[in-house]
Amino acid sequence: MKIGTDSVILGAWTSLKNNPISVLDIGAGTGVLSLMLAQRSYAELIDAIEIDDNAYEQCVENFEQSDWGDRLFCYHASLNQFVDEIEDKYDLIICNPPFYSEDFKTKNKQRDLARFQDAMPFDYLLESVSKLLSNQGIFSVIIPFKEDTQFLNLASKFNLFPSRKLHVKGNPNTEIKRSLIEFSFRESETTIESLIIETDRHQYTSHYIDLTKDFYLKM
Repeated sequence: MKIGTDSVILGAWTSLKNNPISVLDIGAGTGVLSLMLAQRSYAELIDAIEIDDNAYEQCVENFEQSDWGDRLFCYHASLNQFVDEIEDKYDLIICNPPFYSEDFKTKNKQRDLARFQDAMPFDYLLESVSKLLSNQGIFSVIIPFKEDTQFLNLASKFNLFPSRKLHVKGNPNTEIKRSLIEFSFRESETTIESLIIETDRHQYTSHYIDLTKDFYLKM
């Protein structure tokens, strides 16, 4: 699976203001979010969960080959299994969930599992986060902008409240495509910012470059 722009933005934007000691990456894929947070933070423990066999194997390999292998660990499990077995609480939880809710499926089961919302329904994700997040912890997630209101309403049912949001547009002439949202158990005023990725094809904005340059070899 390729590393997408969504993951790069989420991994770079996620706040480390609470100096997390423990981090959880839900649905890690190749492990890019865990690796980005290992690079950005001093977290002593960064756990990842991945259910897909091939993605799990690649994630483990990437962790082992990185400079932060002693802080990274990937569980080959479903979120349901993980919640049932783990009693630890995490200071930071990050997730780039599968969110394609269209009714069609492809013939590629692995791709479907990664990209369709029914592999990880939003209400199930939020309920799990509410059980795994520490009292002062932060949950950082990226979702389609069209799902923003529904996601916020579901989150409130689990006492998760937004503190920061980032609205992402591909270029100045397109509609908002993604919402990045930071949640905690504390109600507060929500800070909303915007990000435009490109002014033209491969002509990246200064805002996008400043946010992500630490994670690209050529930027």
